[in-house]
Amino acid sequence: MKRVFLIVLDSFGIGEMEDAEAYGDKGTNTLRSVSQSPAFAMPNMRKLGLFNLDGVDCGEKVEAPAARIARMKEASKGKDTTIGHWEIAGILSQKPLPTYPNGFPDEVLEAFSARTGRGVLCNKPYSGTAVIQEYGDAHMSTGDLIVYTSADSVFQIAAHEDVVPVEQLYEYCRIAREILQGEHGVGRVIARPFIGPCGGQFTRTPHRHDFSLLPPGTTMLDQLKEAEKSVISVGKIRDIFAGKGITEGIYTKGNEEGIERTLEYLKKDFEGLCFVNLVDYDMLYGHRNDVDGYAKALAYFDGRLPEIMNGLREEDVLMITADHGCDPGYTVSTDHSREYTPFLMYGKQVAPKNLGTRDTFADIGATVLAYFGIKPAFSGTSML
Repeated sequence: MKRVFLIVLDSFGIGEMEDAEAYGDKGTNTLRSVSQSPAFAMPNMRKLGLFNLDGVDCGEKVEAPAARIARMKEASKGKDTTIGHWEIAGILSQKPLPTYPNGFPDEVLEAFSARTGRGVLCNKPYSGTAVIQEYGDAHMSTGDLIVYTSADSVFQIAAHEDVVPVEQLYEYCRIAREILQGEHGVGRVIARPFIGPCGGQFTRTPHRHDFSLLPPGTTMLDQLKEAEKSVISVGKIRDIFAGKGITEGIYTKGNEEGIERTLEYLKKDFEGLCFVNLVDYDMLYGHRNDVDGYAKALAYFDGRLPEIMNGLREEDVLMITADHGCDPGYTVSTDHSREYTPFLMYGKQVAPKNLGTRDTFADIGATVLAYFGIKPAFSGTSML
């Protein structure tokens, strides 16, 4: 019974790509930045070969990595979660998803207000924690929705749970998702519910929900499902792919729960893929320029990694990678960064080897399919 556990350390880049300057990311290196924190410790990833990857100039290399390793280059145009995960699964995006540094155009907001019956506050790129402090009181007094964006291709709607019940907020997001297609087809519409007293300190709740674009082509997930294999989503994977190709899934509140759910699936019988996203690196630390927090979160994962590895069965394969960078030490910006990502593949059936630098994240999807004897319906080369 073959199983693949594919874990995405969300935003764990390992150094700027050659075109990083075009994205405003010259000099970014997430791994190097976090490695300088006193909280950084990744001895188990080191054994697998993390510091032996092409271009990695921090940490101590090992003489013989225990994993099959590669540095992954993003062939798509972009540096966000949706495009990164889509490419891992086989979809190459020839142009970046639309972003709105000056806010959304009137035709979008007018259509949105007409269908929801509510006005709009903010309509600017904003920090998600700051925007609710700035506009929360006005939202509570008027019922208008706080709409904001970021450097990513996102349309985010914040609303107080006492003003707009969570399920109603999700319905507003579905309306926005229907409107935001074609020219304005942002990668994700995100519900951002919050709580707290008027005139006081507002806090976001764990009821965030993402509504993604439908992937525009056949993915690794579709092919596995068609071959009657299990495709299990842990974390926000289901949202990123709009449920397409997923056979089973569970949402998580953070990295710790994501790791616990992964350990539970290691004990279950299934044949197919368990696709995991650990989002805290990006959401809690990268975007907030929190180097020590990012380093502690990586050290926590590394400390739990032996449990994951020890849970692998004879035919299991573990893959660890990332979807983009988000360098917390790059104080010019709090945005994602255009970086190479790591790929480490470990298992009793996997021969360790350094494969150098690969041309596309899609090689990961091709490798997963090859392990199950499936020919990919997209451009990608197996690394088995």
